[in-house]
Amino acid sequence: VQLQASGGGSVQTGGSLRLSCVASSGIFRIMEWYRQAPGSQRELVASMASDGGSAYDESVKGRFTISRDYAKKTVTLQMNNLKPEDTGVYFCHAEAIISRREYWGEGTLVTVSS
Repeated sequence: VQLQASGGGSVQTGGSLRLSCVASSGIFRIMEWYRQAPGSQRELVASMASDGGSAYDESVKGRFTISRDYAKKTVTLQMNNLKPEDTGVYFCHAEAIISRREYWGEGTLVTVSS
């Protein structure tokens, strides 16, 4: 299983970006987005379970929206009203529904300038 993330880029404060992650195969219990800011640990930004339940870090609530397309095996993160503190490398993460094996995609860089 491979996860391929895309959609990163550079925007100014208040701008928007849309990240997408597509899995090559598999059925996932949960699909998530993490980010890692320079000099910081990787942190969970948003997650969506197979039942459609979602959760967000407090810092992005009301600005970011996670969604899944189960048929296309994709997870998308719509990021609005971006702030400089949202800058970092964003990683897609998924956990298989049966094996509980975890997969990580390569990161995609998001840079928000003030």
